[in-house]
Amino acid sequence: MGSNINPNPKTLTTNLLFISLLLFTNLITLFLSSTYHSSTCTPNFTTTATATATAAEDSAGDGYLPPEFFASTSPQKLPLGFNRNFNSDTVHPPAGSACTLFPDDIRSFMSYDVNGSCPDDEILSQRLLLKGCEPLPRRRCRPAAPPNFPQPIPFPSSLWSTPSNSSVVWTAYTCKSYTCLIDRSRTQRGFDDCKDCFDLNGREKHRWTNPRSNGLDFSIDDVLETRKPGSVRIGLDIGGGVATFAVRMKDRNITIITTSLNLNGPFNSFIASRGVLPLYMSISQRFPFFDNTLDIVHSMHVLSNWIPETLLHFLLFDVYRVLRPGGLFWLDHFFCVGDQLENVYGPMIESVGFKKVKWVTGKKLDKGPQFQEMYLSALLEKPFKDSW
Repeated sequence: MGSNINPNPKTLTTNLLFISLLLFTNLITLFLSSTYHSSTCTPNFTTTATATATAAEDSAGDGYLPPEFFASTSPQKLPLGFNRNFNSDTVHPPAGSACTLFPDDIRSFMSYDVNGSCPDDEILSQRLLLKGCEPLPRRRCRPAAPPNFPQPIPFPSSLWSTPSNSSVVWTAYTCKSYTCLIDRSRTQRGFDDCKDCFDLNGREKHRWTNPRSNGLDFSIDDVLETRKPGSVRIGLDIGGGVATFAVRMKDRNITIITTSLNLNGPFNSFIASRGVLPLYMSISQRFPFFDNTLDIVHSMHVLSNWIPETLLHFLLFDVYRVLRPGGLFWLDHFFCVGDQLENVYGPMIESVGFKKVKWVTGKKLDKGPQFQEMYLSALLEKPFKDSW
């Protein structure tokens, strides 16, 4: 049985609008999902972006920089758009401002097969870092590693043990074994940084254990006695050689991070093998710690008159920044000559705002008194209240 139904014009119009709206929203959803998927879920991990290659081509010539440098350092859009924490929709990967000043070195450093092996270029990378290319650009390659890397020596035996030679890639160093490093202060002429540090049965065995009569050598226990027991817990050692200071402090339940470079020796590898924390950075880099957080900062020999005065002034303020109120800065054997301490470095240190706990000066006479060389050892406190 059939019947004739006359559709309501108003109902027909409503249905058409609904169908059109549904179709439109589906198309929008398809467009957004395909765009998001293609830009964030399936990035190209094998080739460099066209924009990056174009930037490299634009820099062609004597200062040409490889595409991977631009891939590592170019601004990149956040996949989810504007982020309030960033106050931006873009990430700018950091690289030292001086990197582009050395295009030949950067070209060598950033030339490799993506997803492959990095070149064995520790000397080159450290040279770049020391010249101000810090932080170094990230790379998309795997670093050289020893072919037969051993299991670490168990803690606490590791603290005073020499690790296996097979734990190090030796190509960057004059010595090719730890035996050579241990003996070099007796067998090799010329200067090497921290030349006798790898001999854990030599001077390292007694560092910071007993004060000497010259007054310059504070002991760790004497320094800790100036604070409330247990209030020194974490800290930093600037240029700490093979991290014996950190090892001594670890015996006292204090955690110290040691900054070090690999100046003709595998200092960072050796520090890690002892079971304490190395931090591969130069004295030019801002310390990667938040304000008012560390209980103690120590540095022996590294902070001296070889550092440009303005750079040193910034560095001292950075030490002040990371120390908590009441924290200690142990300036250990600061080297200077003649009237530099009176005219330059004394006023510089005082300008930062530290309070003097100990301040001892002494002559360095191994070359003779005519050179007027001297040391300063100081224990300085960050005040609980800044004086303005």
